[in-house]
Formats: sequence, structure tokens, C-alpha cells
Amino acid sequence: MYGPSRVFLQSGLKQGFRQMSSVKKGTITLVSVNTAPDRAKKVIGGVIERVKDKYDVVHAGNSTTIEGVRPLLLSTKPTPDVLFCASMWTPDEQDEVQRIAKETIPGIRTYGIPTGLHTKAGPEGIIQHLSERIDDILA
Repeated sequence: MYGPSRVFLQSGLKQGFRQMSSVKKGTITLVSVNTAPDRAKKVIGGVIERVKDKYDVVHAGNSTTIEGVRPLLLSTKPTPDVLFCASMWTPDEQDEVQRIAKETIPGIRTYGIPTGLHTKAGPEGIIQHLSERIDDILA
């Protein structure tokens, strides 16, 4: 596990005035489950960069094991809003991670990146995949 990393994002007014409905709401605290923490940091950082005009996301930590998910969730402050499970996990392992997350923090949003997507599409493919789905994940 590693500590918080943050891409500081401009809030509210980037270029001139925006309508109130388009102003970002609060910070979203995200954790990941990935056996390669540096890769997780790179991918999540890429997603944060792509969605920064819409969302203020902080990647607050990563667990490299399924057993580490619950302790990560309990120790992360503020409480995580979202958990991403990397594509190296099997569908059954992703289900287990997401079950643990939802039992530990009722209401947390979880997303399992399709198994094998990193192998097929690489880090840029994962960044694109998550960026295209972020609205639905956070809804």
C-alpha cells in the first residue's frame, strides 16, 4: 500500500464563467487493488488528468492483495468513495474484492476493469476505458 497522491485540479472556473450545474462537486477519494502499485498510480493518474475538468479525484491508496483490501478501506481517510479493481484479477477475484469493499463501506462504488484488458490494450487502453465510463461509475 502507498499513501495519498493527488493531482491538484483547478476548481469551478477554468476559462471564464461556467454554469453552476457544471461546477465540480467535492473531492472523490479513490482506492485501487492492483499487484503493481506503480502501474496503478500511472493509470489512475492518467484518468484523473483526463477527467479533471469534471471531477476532483484523489488516488488515496492501493492494495496489492485481496487480503489487504479491508485494512486499506478502513485506514484511508477520508473514507473512500470508489474502488477500482485491476484487470489482472480473475472475474471471481474481482467479485470477492468488490464484495469485501461493499461489506466494509456500504455505498462505496466499485468497478472491475475487464480481466485481461491491460494485456490487450496496455495502460493507455485502460485509461481510455475508465475515462469513457467514469460518469456511469460515479453515478
